[in-house]
Amino acid sequence: MQPDRSKALEVEAPVRDATQRSSRDLRALRKLGVTEDDDVRFMLLGSSLWKIRSPRWQKRRELRLQEDGMTVWCETHKRAKRAPSQQTFSVMDVQCVLEGCQSEVLRGLCGSIPEAHCFTVVFRGPRRGLDLACSSEAEARHWIRGLRRLQERAQTMSQRDKLEHWIYGYLRRADADKDNTMSFKEVKSLLRMINIEVTELYARQLFKQCDRSGNDRLENSEIEEFCRRLTRRPELEALFCRCSGEDCVLSDEELLEFLREQGEEATLSQAREIIQEYELNDTAKQQRLMMLDGFLMYLLSKEGDVFNPAHATVYQDMSQPLSHYFISSSHNTYLLQDQLGGPSSTEAYLRALSRGCRCVELDCWEGPNGEPIVYHGHTLTSRILFREVIEVVRDYAFKASPYPLILSLENHCGREQQVVMARHLRSILGETLLTKSPGSKGTRSLPSPEELKGRILIKGKKLSGSDSSSSSSDSSSSSSEEEEGSGEGGGTRTKNKNKKKDSVKVSPVPVNGSKPRCSSSLAPELSDLVVLCRSVRFHGFDHASQQPANEMSSFSEGKARRLIRDSGNSFVRHNALQLSRIYPSGLRAHSSNYSPQEMWSAGCQIVALNFQTPGEAMALNQGRFLQNGRCGYTLKPAFLRSADSTFDPEHPARGQGYQAKTLTVTVISAQQLPKLNPERPNSIVDPLVRVELHGVPADNARAETPHINNNGFNPRWNHTLVFDVGVPELALVRFVVEDHDTTSSNDFVGQFTLPFTSLRQGYRHIHLLSADGVPISPASLFVHIKVSELSRSQSV
Repeated sequence: MQPDRSKALEVEAPVRDATQRSSRDLRALRKLGVTEDDDVRFMLLGSSLWKIRSPRWQKRRELRLQEDGMTVWCETHKRAKRAPSQQTFSVMDVQCVLEGCQSEVLRGLCGSIPEAHCFTVVFRGPRRGLDLACSSEAEARHWIRGLRRLQERAQTMSQRDKLEHWIYGYLRRADADKDNTMSFKEVKSLLRMINIEVTELYARQLFKQCDRSGNDRLENSEIEEFCRRLTRRPELEALFCRCSGEDCVLSDEELLEFLREQGEEATLSQAREIIQEYELNDTAKQQRLMMLDGFLMYLLSKEGDVFNPAHATVYQDMSQPLSHYFISSSHNTYLLQDQLGGPSSTEAYLRALSRGCRCVELDCWEGPNGEPIVYHGHTLTSRILFREVIEVVRDYAFKASPYPLILSLENHCGREQQVVMARHLRSILGETLLTKSPGSKGTRSLPSPEELKGRILIKGKKLSGSDSSSSSSDSSSSSSEEEEGSGEGGGTRTKNKNKKKDSVKVSPVPVNGSKPRCSSSLAPELSDLVVLCRSVRFHGFDHASQQPANEMSSFSEGKARRLIRDSGNSFVRHNALQLSRIYPSGLRAHSSNYSPQEMWSAGCQIVALNFQTPGEAMALNQGRFLQNGRCGYTLKPAFLRSADSTFDPEHPARGQGYQAKTLTVTVISAQQLPKLNPERPNSIVDPLVRVELHGVPADNARAETPHINNNGFNPRWNHTLVFDVGVPELALVRFVVEDHDTTSSNDFVGQFTLPFTSLRQGYRHIHLLSADGVPISPASLFVHIKVSELSRSQSV
């Protein structure tokens, strides 16, 4: 099917509108530096495209870039119009733009529609990808290049630019009659839109102060003055005055003193560099002085962020064995929703890999036409081709990280389709597929991420010696997640989750002379590809200590907890030499998650989570792997890397790793918190801030500020929270903003999580993320952080 574009686009009105846009409308585009970009100008005019969900569901939609340069309007022709927020998407929410027919939907239409006319917009978070078809290749190229260019520009915007962009976006929405002026009624509407409830008297005073012309309307410079007054930061002004003294100008020496108070080892030359980079006044720059606006720019920049910018690149030693790292890992990666009836998609692999995930799972089953498929066996989840998954892996394995990717194969195929799997792995992945162990470290130590850069590892069962067909647990074709068995550390083997991991039970003996459809034995062709991650059943820590380092076991979350509780130190020592994979309980049918922190505290490396489910667990995962350049590998603390470690997560004060500290957090203010329901202008949040500490069980704690009524725009608390931390190298700090509710549970507003060791002391901004881990620009918290030593006698 080729989209019918015989009717010419009616572009006269958009062209006329484009020529009549006011300077304020183009302000955002000028800030982005794209006013002369041909692709962006094309997007501003709009296009009539085909939105495609299936071969039968294809609807014409008008797509147009809004004047803010960040929002794309997707107009529907339904009689029952959707809410405005559901008819738009932000460029900042776009994960990537795929050219041609790369999604499952568009691949199914290959041949019936020119591939060069198609593209897919993939979003961060749970939003379904947008499959689109244009009337021509040129039109598709305009949209693909334009979206990518706007993405690049958005990533380089300063926090000040994001704030200005945000304010002017709401100004356009509040200007009901589109006359580029603001009446008092429109100003009141604006205040509700930006999440602040003020008295009529205050709103009238603010309006009168800016209405210098006295005509009851704000125009041009008056609107700019209104925005300046609205975005004032009294708490920052007070801090600036304290640091600068009576003259309210910060000298280079005064700035240096402030930096040292922040806990930074700064020099005078570094202070002068900061002035040159962030000061807006040229005369002040020449005199090595910083004004209030420059000070604000500095505190809103990455250098004023709570997260240490030195940890934003790969800064850890990457030459140690794989078992010495936490590895970002996904469970049932192919699923977009629940475990029982949700869709499977190659898009889920793209999303996980783009987030730095370094271990993805493939549940492989017998498929039609001799082609293996991936889905959650014995359920109603949809099915995708194994071959297509491997093609996505090939294309995106190393986009976000150069370090090794592990493919965890849950193999339920017969020998014939196992051979097909092996052929696809070799032919599609080529030289990136690891087929022999690098180096000569012997069997007691795994290679390092540095040695394995750019390589893809297969985790699965492996034949023993020269066996080609064995009934032993190590050579069964089923690479069941339930490999824990029984042994030291407690418990008997539990039932397979949802019974979907059972081996294929088909007799290897031909019946009535016919060849069986599949066999439970393992094909040598697939076995040969398992080099460093050989799945074995767990028979206890004593047995595992005698085995080579390339053997690894998988544990359910329940079994892992029992091992930690009963044999915590033994588990830590085991994980210093061999890899352990933890996976969610089979009872989590809705793809909920367990806390990964308790598993990391025992040194478990591959702690697999349902990436499709937002919430606290995924926030902790994102926080854990925020450091080290978000490469998906984080070096474990030294006390988790030693085979002779005395550390026990249940009793941390008795062994290594105990370095007690006190964390003092003063929550000062918040800025531009999002409205939870944009379609209800009178709905204003009552925010509170909760600070959580996640670490060994003894360190877990949380405390919160009081809530503030009806102010999500610039609430101020100045509330101090204090925490004792026994094992700071394992701890994560999570900042959560909620909307207080007296009659029900609070609503989530935003959060940010980071390692305790990546915290920066002093006055810092925290840029909030949504539940899906997407930035909520320009929402932030302003806090003061202090970390002090705590003696062992004080803490025990």
